[in-house]
Amino acid sequence: MSKDPRIQREEKQLEASLESLIARVAHLKGSLQSFIYKLENEYDRLTWPSVLDNFALLSGQLNTINKLLRNEKTPSYKSQVIIPLLLSPDRDEELAKLTEQRVPVFSHEIVPDHLRTKPDPEVEEQEKHLSAEAARIGPEVAQKQIQALNKLCSNLLEKLNNPRDDRDSETSALRQNKPSFNPADTNALVAAVGFGKGLSKCRPPGPVAPGHPGQPMMPAGPTLQQVTIAGATGHQAGMSGQVPPQQGQPGKMPSNIKTNIKSASASMHPYNR
Repeated sequence: MSKDPRIQREEKQLEASLESLIARVAHLKGSLQSFIYKLENEYDRLTWPSVLDNFALLSGQLNTINKLLRNEKTPSYKSQVIIPLLLSPDRDEELAKLTEQRVPVFSHEIVPDHLRTKPDPEVEEQEKHLSAEAARIGPEVAQKQIQALNKLCSNLLEKLNNPRDDRDSETSALRQNKPSFNPADTNALVAAVGFGKGLSKCRPPGPVAPGHPGQPMMPAGPTLQQVTIAGATGHQAGMSGQVPPQQGQPGKMPSNIKTNIKSASASMHPYNR
């Protein structure tokens, strides 16, 4: 008994559409694999324009598949029924090859997951719960929530559609108007410098000369320079006799004192034994 010509024509259309759909999906799969390989192995050389190109390629391939499914010549896959003819717990090499080792066995445990036409029981229960909650909300409350959501979406779209120049100008204006100093800290610094407000009143050790508060009075004994010069002069006088001071400009140290200091430094060095 021969088949109806109309049925044969529909079967041929179904086979052709399936082959075309499988080819499109294979191209999409290859693009995904290539993009994932670049992300995992060439991330150091990957640039943002290249990433955008990959996303554009994937988006175009998905749009092509959607157009193919919505085409009038494509038969409706929803009306097609798939019935498992053979279930076996043994490994099927042909099935493993077709599914790229993802489904090696077509058993009673695998079939409900792959041939399911409804959501999982847990997902279905959650959908029922959400539907029940939505039904309990009154029309007025639902309308207010819708208006609030629409207002939020409108503000977000307005911000996204604004040119970048406007956002940059607003940012620069905010930076210019924002003060870069603290007035309280500035006033405290001026008061401390001008009037000594907040400064510590402790003074350095040593007597303070009258009339000059805050300055230590120099001790009456000889200073380090005087002792060094005197010691060097006395040592040189003991070696070569007293050298008469040279006449020079007032307020200028005689040249023989420099020579005496050098000699005393060389002879009084602790490591020159």
